[in-house]
Amino acid sequence: MILHEKLKDWRIVLGSGSPRRYELLKGLDIPFTVEYNPNIEEVIDPTLPPKEVPIALAKQKSMAFLRPLAPDELLITADTLVFCRGQILGKPQSREEAIAMLQLLSAEKHTVWTGVYLSTLQSTHSFTAATEVTFSKLSDEKIVYYVDKYKPFDKAGAYGAQDWIGYVGIEHINGSYFNVMGLPVQMLCEELGRFVR
Repeated sequence: MILHEKLKDWRIVLGSGSPRRYELLKGLDIPFTVEYNPNIEEVIDPTLPPKEVPIALAKQKSMAFLRPLAPDELLITADTLVFCRGQILGKPQSREEAIAMLQLLSAEKHTVWTGVYLSTLQSTHSFTAATEVTFSKLSDEKIVYYVDKYKPFDKAGAYGAQDWIGYVGIEHINGSYFNVMGLPVQMLCEELGRFVR
């Protein structure tokens, strides 16, 4: 059964303000609305293993939803982080931090982890997706150009694979490209289908 048929009795809510997640979820041909709390302070527990951090943040977003869910609502929240050389890279807080992040990623392999949290009044379910990305050597000129023109301050690791920097800098991707954009939609499709059956 196609996903939108399985979900016909559910009202899907995307708990994210990310335009990329909106476009990716829209690609699954399921109707949904967008509601989210814009004032969540993301707190990373330093005792967590790195790959559990995105799930913990996605759960924080779910717990901070602005109202109780209706019995027929299903909330989707997600968080994406970049891991490189033992460091967790979230969204840069400044131009200087964005430049430093891209300098770290230059000529390196890194892993993009997304945690997805599904919740209804009755139950919850979470899963993660990981994608390995390899960048070519990025000159400081390219990095500064990208940061100043594209202002990637809303993107984990200070880059969007779908932006100019992805076109000129990404050598190799092992795993879901859409996960690098912020939502592993193929896995989400499968997990949603299992969650509501």
